[in-house]
Parts: sequence; C-alpha cells; structure tokens
Amino acid sequence: MAKQPEEWFKQAAYDLKTAEIMFENKRYIYVVFMCHLAIEKALKGIYQSVLKETPPRVHNLIYLIEKIGLHLPNELYDAVFELNRVSVPTRYPDDLRRLTRTYRKGNTLIIVEKSREVLKWLKARQ
Repeated sequence: MAKQPEEWFKQAAYDLKTAEIMFENKRYIYVVFMCHLAIEKALKGIYQSVLKETPPRVHNLIYLIEKIGLHLPNELYDAVFELNRVSVPTRYPDDLRRLTRTYRKGNTLIIVEKSREVLKWLKARQ
C-alpha cells in the first residue's frame, strides 16, 4: 500500500529533526544528506497528492518539482537546487576528508535553515 501524503510529510519532518540532531553532533555531511531526504519526501508527498500516483523512486529534487509543476520562490528554488547538487557526494562520498573540510558549521547551518524554510513552504501547499 502506498504512503499517504501526510505520511510523507511526517517522515520529512522526522528527517529534518534528525538533521538538526546530527548538526549538534557535528556530523555535517550527513546533515546535508538528511536535509535532502527531508525535502525529497515532502516533494513525494505533494507528488502523490497532486498526481494521484505513487512517486517514482528517484532522488532528483528538480525532477520532482518539474513533474509536480511547483513554482518555488527563487531563493527557495536555489536552496533546493543546491541540495540536489550535493546529494550524491554526501550520500556516497569519494573523499571523506575533503567533504569534512567542505561542510563546516557555518555553511551546514545555512543548509539546515534553508531546508526548514523549504519544508515549511512545501507543507503549506500540501
């Protein structure tokens, strides 16, 4: 049985909270990954709600946005675009040392805050 849109959003909120807990513990690479996962699940909830079908098993946030026909404000779209761009490197790091130098407290905090804004915006369109 397919998940209902509400379930997708519950899991998205859970994943974002997980990202926040990981942030406190300085696991920044996985914070980014969990932020991506949270937005992905929210988009899949909207996908199911709008298109009345089970979302595809894809991780591409831009693809989901386009399939749904969402028009995010530019700032939020840019945040989603950036999350989409870093999804694979944070999911399957080629060089863990380089990534731990790339994702530090400051830039990771921005990703969490933007993800929170995107999730709030998406939830309002649920």
